Amino acid sequence: MELSIRRFCCVLFSLFAGLASGVEITSSGSTSIEKASGQSVKLDCQFTLSSEDSGPLDIEWNLLSSDNQKEDKMVILYSGDRAYEDYYAPMKGRVHFNSADPKNGDASINLTGLKSSDSGTYQCKVKKAPGIRSRKMLLIVMVKPSKPRCYAEGPTQEGKDIVLRCLSSEGTKPLQYNWQRTSDNKLLPASAVMDPVGGTVNVRNASASASGTYRCTASNRVGSEECVLFLSVTPPPNTAGIIAGAIIAVLLILIIIAIILFCCCRARHRKKYEKEICNEIREDVPPPKSRVSTARSFTVGSQRSSLGSMSPSNLHEYALKPQYDKIPSSEEFERPPSHAPLPPPTASRMAGPNLSRMGGIPVMIPAQNRDGSIV
Repeated sequence: MELSIRRFCCVLFSLFAGLASGVEITSSGSTSIEKASGQSVKLDCQFTLSSEDSGPLDIEWNLLSSDNQKEDKMVILYSGDRAYEDYYAPMKGRVHFNSADPKNGDASINLTGLKSSDSGTYQCKVKKAPGIRSRKMLLIVMVKPSKPRCYAEGPTQEGKDIVLRCLSSEGTKPLQYNWQRTSDNKLLPASAVMDPVGGTVNVRNASASASGTYRCTASNRVGSEECVLFLSVTPPPNTAGIIAGAIIAVLLILIIIAIILFCCCRARHRKKYEKEICNEIREDVPPPKSRVSTARSFTVGSQRSSLGSMSPSNLHEYALKPQYDKIPSSEEFERPPSHAPLPPPTASRMAGPNLSRMGGIPVMIPAQNRDGSIV
């Protein structure tokens, strides 16, 4: 029993001795690195091998998960004398072994074009049976502040409180803001209160002496950016003059509206008056003259011309036409067509050949309308 125990202890001792003299990682640098986004970083992992390590050499770099429920992500691998650098898709083309032949004792890797998502704990694991060693490193990728925006908040007038603000939209916190005056005496106003975390400067009861050029610098551990603001403190406006001007403007507008309404009403009354005058019947104006005289003169003249052109042989036929012997009176002239009297029966007309045989001459008599005018 004692012999068996001694043999077991010898085996364990030889095993521990072999492991102690196997693979060793010799890197002793910092295990925490801070870099800015866009930069490059080298994760150091140097190792040594012993004669007892006879197995194949394997080198793994893993990005350890912060959640124990999730698996670690392998970033790059060296196995069978071959490097697999495009093993992790988010870092494809950005991760490489520092040495062309890592089996010579340099398992370090280089990361380029760093992103904030690259932050995390990386583990270098070197395996060569029967030995195995590992080393962990924390990488923090910080984003430097973006160019801040400077502006003044509130009315920039004398006697008012003016707030100068500086804000950077991007950047890994904590961010620090620093305000400086670059003109005149290079000092902030005596009444100014600066907040380096919020990035504000509160100038209380500002005066004209607070006018000038100010510069704000936003910074963190990996970089800084700045902006410039020109502040002009003006005298307060003349409130009484503004009120008086507003009152005068309102009165002028009301006067113009009153004038327009007055002109419209006057034009409307004038048009109505002219319309009433046109429709009014005046008693002192005589009625229009009748055209009977014209009808009579035309009838008499036509009769004379007709008689002068007739021969004695056709005077008898003309005498049989009583409608030409009577001149219509004014009552008959003004009577409507519906009440016009029927013409008396006339003698039968004599045909053209008979009139010629009797020696008569045909005469054309112009037609006349009811009022005696020629048609």
